[in-house]
Amino acid sequence: MARPTEGVCNVPMVFQVNGGRYGDVPLDATRAAFSIHTPGPMGEGNWTFALYVDQRATPEQRTALEQVFSGVSGGPIGDLFGPLIARRLPTRSVPIEFGKDGRRCWSRIPGVLDVEIEGILGADGGASWVDNLRHFVSRRLYTYRAVRSLYKDHHWTWDHAGRNAYYATFEWRGP
Repeated sequence: MARPTEGVCNVPMVFQVNGGRYGDVPLDATRAAFSIHTPGPMGEGNWTFALYVDQRATPEQRTALEQVFSGVSGGPIGDLFGPLIARRLPTRSVPIEFGKDGRRCWSRIPGVLDVEIEGILGADGGASWVDNLRHFVSRRLYTYRAVRSLYKDHHWTWDHAGRNAYYATFEWRGP
């Protein structure tokens, strides 16, 4: 509910599904991404939500990804975000690149998103974590800094280079 530093919140998120199913549809090695724009504190709602699903996926997988990551099927996104989303933009099927090498992660959607983040080392030289969160993805997030973080689509242009970022592995279960 805190007032955003710049008055608005603009959040891109990218997901890589390493293993899993939606009903009978396997989602292994697929990806999805979304961007959220809020005109004020996130908790006040009035969000605009843009979803991207993996162009490499089969038509059945793209439909399943849309159900899960739009929140239509419920789950963490639907249960928490659903009431806050005022406007859903059309889902786009796009190539989504994702990579991880040590403390660096990157993701690209050609012409839309170009993000590279680097993990922040903790006092012991290992990962630095934010723990015990009420975050929809995970209660524990590895802290990162955005080396590059560009987004341009739907009349939005964001550059979050040098700002905070997070990474987590997680498991979601549903009906």
